[in-house]
Amino acid sequence: MVQIPAPDDISHLLAALYAGLLEDQPWDGFLNALSGYLGASYATLILTAPGQSAPDMMRTPGADPKANEDYLAEFFATDPFQGLPEGEVVSFREFMEGSKDPALAAYRGFLANIGGDQVLGVDLRFPSGFEARCRVTRDQSLVDFSPAERARFQAIVPHLRTAGALFERLHLAGAEHGVYRSAVEQLGVGTIILDGRGQIVRANAVAERLIAAKDGVSQSEGRLVLPAGTPADTIAALLAKAGGTGRFKITRASGGDLAVVARPITLPAMMRGGAALALFLSLPGADAQLDPDAIRDLFQLTRMEANLAVALASGGSLVEAADRLGIAHNTARAHLRAIFAKTGVRRQSQLVHLLRSGLA
Repeated sequence: MVQIPAPDDISHLLAALYAGLLEDQPWDGFLNALSGYLGASYATLILTAPGQSAPDMMRTPGADPKANEDYLAEFFATDPFQGLPEGEVVSFREFMEGSKDPALAAYRGFLANIGGDQVLGVDLRFPSGFEARCRVTRDQSLVDFSPAERARFQAIVPHLRTAGALFERLHLAGAEHGVYRSAVEQLGVGTIILDGRGQIVRANAVAERLIAAKDGVSQSEGRLVLPAGTPADTIAALLAKAGGTGRFKITRASGGDLAVVARPITLPAMMRGGAALALFLSLPGADAQLDPDAIRDLFQLTRMEANLAVALASGGSLVEAADRLGIAHNTARAHLRAIFAKTGVRRQSQLVHLLRSGLA
């Protein structure tokens, strides 16, 4: 009888799995760890919905990039190794035994070119409709996966399912947040979240521009600084206020007052002192819209890159912008890297600041 590995044998793998939810390149660390854990050449994770012509996300760290491109362009939609029994680890050869799928011959040729058909896979399906396909591949120069290694893969499936559900929830929350953030920024409203000590926890793009310009508000050592003439205890008093809404004005050197609405919010006591404050700063006048053609000409972007830059500058997340433009998330990430290279910025927040502060 095959023995499933003890829990302490997979602690490093599970740590990589859950840490990957918060990484800039989600899942890559886990997939590398999974590959090493099972003695595979590389591991792949695909997030998609049934019937899509391209996945929402495909991660294959360590694999030949050209092979990934060929798979996405020619074989993803017709891949015969999909629709596996839910949650059950199966091998490619086992699943394809007796298959008369007309796409099988071409797909076997593709696998032969990239190393062989020694592949184990598992499909997980979630109530919202998306599915996660995890594959581990071993080069044909090595021995095939053993029953023990297959059992090791099966043992982590419950953790994969939990991590997938968490990933979905994080992205849904992020998309919802992006909708509200975009709507607020389109209205020209700056938002600043302060913790119980008056430290800036988060600021949207509009507020970041105001802080950077030091025109009405600024920061020092992470704390919000109000201009001379504003009561020194304004923020402290609002933080101490048990409830209700506070309103005051900030005079700007450039002219025009900032109207500020402050609302107390409650955080768990363990998070930055518990109490917190949300400030909403209304800018005088309407926030101008960006012209994709002007951005394209100025930075020598392609039309799609310019459209993506405008979508991001409006306050949406990369996922939201990709959905709006009808492109895959991986494609949007590739365009964003090109935009960074052409504009000289390194982060999305810097790109938003560059576009909104100089091109409106």
